Amino acid sequence: MLPTGPRDHPAVQLLRWIRDPLRLMDDVHARYGDVFTMQTPGKRFVVMCHPDAVKEVFALGSKAAHAGKANIVLRPFLGTHSLLLLDGPEHMRQRKMMLPAFHGERMHSYGEAMIRLANDSIDKWPVGERFAVHPRLQSITLEVIIRTVFGIEQGPRFARLTDLLARALEIAAQPLLMLPAFQIDLGPWSPWGRFRRLSKLAGDVLRDEIRRGRAQGTEGRADILAMLLEARDERGRPLSEDEVQDELVTLLVAGHETTATAIAWALGWVWREPSRAAQVRDEVAAAEGDPRRIAQLEGLDAVVRESLRLVPVIPMVGRVLQEETRVAGLDLPAGTPVAVSIYLLHRHPELYPDPRTFRPERFSSFKPAPWEWIPFGGGPRRCIGAAFALYEMKMVLACVLTRIDARPASDSMKPVRRAVTLTPAGGLPIVVTARRSRVLARAS
Repeated sequence: MLPTGPRDHPAVQLLRWIRDPLRLMDDVHARYGDVFTMQTPGKRFVVMCHPDAVKEVFALGSKAAHAGKANIVLRPFLGTHSLLLLDGPEHMRQRKMMLPAFHGERMHSYGEAMIRLANDSIDKWPVGERFAVHPRLQSITLEVIIRTVFGIEQGPRFARLTDLLARALEIAAQPLLMLPAFQIDLGPWSPWGRFRRLSKLAGDVLRDEIRRGRAQGTEGRADILAMLLEARDERGRPLSEDEVQDELVTLLVAGHETTATAIAWALGWVWREPSRAAQVRDEVAAAEGDPRRIAQLEGLDAVVRESLRLVPVIPMVGRVLQEETRVAGLDLPAGTPVAVSIYLLHRHPELYPDPRTFRPERFSSFKPAPWEWIPFGGGPRRCIGAAFALYEMKMVLACVLTRIDARPASDSMKPVRRAVTLTPAGGLPIVVTARRSRVLARAS
């Protein structure tokens, strides 16, 4: 028997989840506690947020619980070979092949490109005018992905792929397109029709890059595509063209929208406290533009962690039980979807006193366990690009906070859904009050 939960009609619960998932989680948690059952049309799933329960869920082995099945809604966007959709031995095979591309030392080779692209964008931000900063951050993270993941330098190929991907991803951000009922191709003027056609054009460009890499070789290249083309499994087999393409799309989707949104949230919190913004700016300036030193800055790291705690970009991760399993004192039958609420865990008072307040300094004394701070999920399914995302957040934040002074142009920090992510309302409108020259020497 599943735990109790809201009795609203499943369609009502789905609508609330789409419109305001955080308020829904707060309301249901206040009434039913740390474990409850939610319902959407055709599905019932158990939600957990107590740290002990989260630890148990993440400790479940690949035979007991499948994460790929919980992510099935993403298949039309990522493809059947995406790491996020795989389970069992095939997931482990591809994960092992991809891991070397995200080794910590490799991050530093991307740092200067991240700083340069961020500075190029900041040069064009208007001063004294209200504008939404989130779209500017999306442009930065998209260009970073194309440069570091695909290895494409600026030029015609770079511009074409950037344009195609930006237009396709903007359409895919519409929350209703996550529902199969709205994934209907009614021609090039319908949202799903436009998305499919743009995705096909972008996919053709990606396949050209894959074939170009295989034909010309990857010697001297340090981009992630090159490493995927070089990767071999334990039997000496490479990734197929379809596998490489789906993993590239996954890295693009998971590493573009989510990272831009995470940076926007961090800026929104920091700019509301001018003294904190000044403190972080001084800390970054002392790093003298060295990506390695920026990555190690304690104050900047705390800002990143606290922002990801307060409003995780993705509020929930899930598993589908493959056998009867006891979790959080409950005997749950096989086939039960179990969701971990990242949002509620990150605001659990047992872990985080005064949980609704932005307090980066809490991380100077509190070192959370791997199941207590989980913006990238946890266990063996923790996001493979977590180190990349954290590194990129720090490089872009270092540039923005060093180069400009800004104030929020709205008092609202209400989350708004974009596909599976939660972004600041209005794209985080700001007014830049001052812009400085490029003070990060290595980006000059």
